[in-house]
Amino acid sequence: MSVKFFSKLSQNFIDLLKDDKYCDITIEVGEGPNSKKFRAHINIMCYRSPYLQRTYEKNRGNDLAQINLPSIHPEIFHVILEYIYGGVLSLNERDTSDKLKILVAAEVLCLQELVDYLQKYLIENKSEWLEQNFGITYQASSKSNNLLKLHQFCTNLMANSPEKIFESFDFTLLTEKTLVQLIKRDGLQMKEIEIWEYLLNWGLAKNPTLIPDPETWTDNDFKTMKNTLQNCLPSIRFFSMSSKEFFSKVRPYKKLFNNQLFEELIQSYMDPDSKPNENISPPRRNIKIDGIIDSKIVNLNIFSTISRLIDKVDINVKFAHFRELYLPYKFQLLLRGSRDGFTPKKFHELCDNKPSTITFIKIKGTDEIIGGYNPTIWSSSGGYGKTKGSFIFSFKIKNKFIEDIHISNVENVNYALDYSPKCGPKFGSDIFLHASDELKNYDNIYYRKCFYENSIRDTEEKFLIGDYEIFQINKVTICPD
Repeated sequence: MSVKFFSKLSQNFIDLLKDDKYCDITIEVGEGPNSKKFRAHINIMCYRSPYLQRTYEKNRGNDLAQINLPSIHPEIFHVILEYIYGGVLSLNERDTSDKLKILVAAEVLCLQELVDYLQKYLIENKSEWLEQNFGITYQASSKSNNLLKLHQFCTNLMANSPEKIFESFDFTLLTEKTLVQLIKRDGLQMKEIEIWEYLLNWGLAKNPTLIPDPETWTDNDFKTMKNTLQNCLPSIRFFSMSSKEFFSKVRPYKKLFNNQLFEELIQSYMDPDSKPNENISPPRRNIKIDGIIDSKIVNLNIFSTISRLIDKVDINVKFAHFRELYLPYKFQLLLRGSRDGFTPKKFHELCDNKPSTITFIKIKGTDEIIGGYNPTIWSSSGGYGKTKGSFIFSFKIKNKFIEDIHISNVENVNYALDYSPKCGPKFGSDIFLHASDELKNYDNIYYRKCFYENSIRDTEEKFLIGDYEIFQINKVTICPD
């Protein structure tokens, strides 16, 4: 049986630290006016710290009597000494900033036990502080491969909640490399205009002599800021901003951009016939899509584009799917052919007398989707339905985004809709879904230009339906604060 009296032993060594009678080495920590010399015992320091042991052995032939540690502050080193001598760690009266500094110092001195403890302690007890002070936290974690847990905490934050990093107190301390990693992320849960404004603040912090108002900048000021931001600008998705945001928040910084990019941006907002180039990045996935819209045919980018058309918001349709997602509506699935069947009877049973619906029809064997918006109701009463707000569309989907989109507004409002009981969602005589019997599947399906303004397909041949969906839309109600 062995009895361990560690408490008394610890106190004895703490007393030894206070009495420099037998000290045989001097350790100078800090720099300049913040430097301080500590007397210590070489045997204890070397056996407790592999770093100090290596340093001592390396210089042993030079009768080394002093070790310099300029990166460690005297107050922090005093805490480290108490741990080295007595196995005591005093944290109660230390703020979190000091605790992080103690961790960094422990890592330098290769005090693995202390490194492991402090990483776990900070992550489990001070995670909010680490998030709010991400700049210095990330800098600390990146200096060594030994701070893996802290670095993983930072990596997870960048992956799962990167917007918190922009909101941290010391965001401007981020290195350019880290900032670029952040603003490249597709899942960044922020508006593009907010990312742009944070980037400008970061650039201003790097150039403190610049006045925030760009109207006061000289050509040299713009050149300075352009050099600072040159590796970050390509990751900002300017085409995803609204025309209002671009005009008020980006246009004043025109001289930061190359002429070609700026002209393409201007054209995208002003010319509805302009065509986007292939290098434009799509909008970020800054809305979590799970459970928002139940569709097997289309995605949020398409719903966003259709919503813009309904509300006539930034209606350059060729660029609409590059803009920030616009989803002012709730989309309630009324019918899906693969779930509910492809008969006129089922269509009228599920969709009649329900206002404001959108129809999507997937053409079998192709990437093409056609459909239309009906602002009124469907009915099986026979005859035609009258409305001036409907439109039809066609587009192809490539890599989850719209291309070759065609929009056609109703031209003859008296024949906008067809209410035949043997028809499905029939827009005039243009999009034609008909069955020989209302209980049978559609057997006569085609498109032809008739009562709507423009042609939306290159052919009027019959086609087969892969699937089709009809949604009722309702404006999202925003409650006041």
